[in-house]
Amino acid sequence: MDRKRLQLLLEVAILGALSFVLDNITLFKLPQGGSITLSMLPIILMAFRWGIVGGLLTGFLSGLLQLVIGGYVLNAYQAALDYFVAYTLVGVAAVTVNWLLRAKRANEKRSMAAAIVVGTVIGGLLRYLIHFIGGMIFFAEAAGDQPVWLYSLGYNGSYMIPSIILCAIVAVLLFTTAPRLIQRT
Repeated sequence: MDRKRLQLLLEVAILGALSFVLDNITLFKLPQGGSITLSMLPIILMAFRWGIVGGLLTGFLSGLLQLVIGGYVLNAYQAALDYFVAYTLVGVAAVTVNWLLRAKRANEKRSMAAAIVVGTVIGGLLRYLIHFIGGMIFFAEAAGDQPVWLYSLGYNGSYMIPSIILCAIVAVLLFTTAPRLIQRT
């Protein structure tokens, strides 16, 4: 195995585990699952360091760890959607990596911050979308008399939107003050 591939796999393992740890440090936890955390931050870091492959692999590992160590499972489809697909798609934050690296080379902090925020929001919104879909399919009975789509949108939004905002703020502060974090060695 070549050095670069080994480094990628080691970083995926370390940051996937860190994502799991951060998921267990909650600022707010909802009774039916979902919490405000920084768990997306390590996935976003890998997306910015290694591109789409690093981000997707780290997200997948994070979802796997969360599922295996205490995940809430109704059936295999719900588990796949809420853990594997949702967390894997956070790695799509890498779509802004070229913009971010150009801004980093030019030492344009505002442009770096914009690329970080846009990438974080894209990855976070994709995760939110998957949880929204899962909520409509698997948790419809919890909606009561209100439309299922509205219940799922609100319930999942109550923790996903603050998590996205929190991750975007921390990512901007972290990556603009320590830009070496997004540089592969």
